[in-house]
Amino acid sequence: MELREVATDVYACLQEDRGLGYSNSGLIKRGSGLVVDTFWDLGHTRELIKHYERVRSQPPGYVVNTHHNGDHCWGNQLFPEAEIIGHRLCAEAMLKERPEAMQAVRDAGSSPDPALAAMAERLSDWDFSGIELAPPTRLIEDRLSLDLDGVPVELIYVGPAHTQGDLIVHLPEQRVVFSGDILFRLCTPIGWEGTYAHWFSALDYIVGLEPEIIVPGHGPLCGVEGPNEMKAYLEYVYSESKRFFEAGLSTLEASVKIELGPYADWTEPERLLFNVERAYRELRGEPFDAPIDALMLFRNMHELYVLRGWDRRKP
Repeated sequence: MELREVATDVYACLQEDRGLGYSNSGLIKRGSGLVVDTFWDLGHTRELIKHYERVRSQPPGYVVNTHHNGDHCWGNQLFPEAEIIGHRLCAEAMLKERPEAMQAVRDAGSSPDPALAAMAERLSDWDFSGIELAPPTRLIEDRLSLDLDGVPVELIYVGPAHTQGDLIVHLPEQRVVFSGDILFRLCTPIGWEGTYAHWFSALDYIVGLEPEIIVPGHGPLCGVEGPNEMKAYLEYVYSESKRFFEAGLSTLEASVKIELGPYADWTEPERLLFNVERAYRELRGEPFDAPIDALMLFRNMHELYVLRGWDRRKP
């Protein structure tokens, strides 16, 4: 975990992307203070707080959740004095989360089910015990403007893209964007509720803001090359998915055949299957928020990981 000052009084707390759950956060230390996203468990969020206390002794007045996935909000309870802000759909979805279920998966390392055992191993760095969900209490629809002692902050709804309730945080004077999971940098993205078209638009919107620094939801800092490259990945995956969908292949069969080219070294390459599945849902005409059988998808992702030999790659 590393604290980086990306502009005057603006910080990013970055976790090295080692796969599932290693997200980023941000701090604006001016005025009452604002934190962008918390971490997946209480231990990692406590470490995050220690980093922020190095540059700001007072607790923040605001916490913004860019979306409802637990690796961006399950540490909210450790900011009891803050007003938590998020999109209405983020708050609704967060209330459906079950940290205890994730803890049960994490503790299943001895399972005879290879997919479940593999997932448990990937969760071994996390401890989901003691988490009490603290969803946003200040809800927005499209946009909210804040002023932190002369620093304008724009919270902008760009979903449904990665999820239904996606927000980005834009600091126009500092030319900084906290993108949440609209952007995964040098790691394979994964989409839940939303559409490819909305995700393309959200990435284009970030580029149009002309930021100098983007703090992605996962991965290292970047400029506009980050969203441009990720859009190219998603466009390629959608195009290939459409080709194999029309040929009658299953999502797993298509994912085995799609060559990743310049994206082959991105972390978590098996998430390709999740993105192919999203494309197939759209091509079948299903709504963007149709229920997802996540367990089945993660099993197929594990099978893809083995079939393509990614389990034999050097770390």
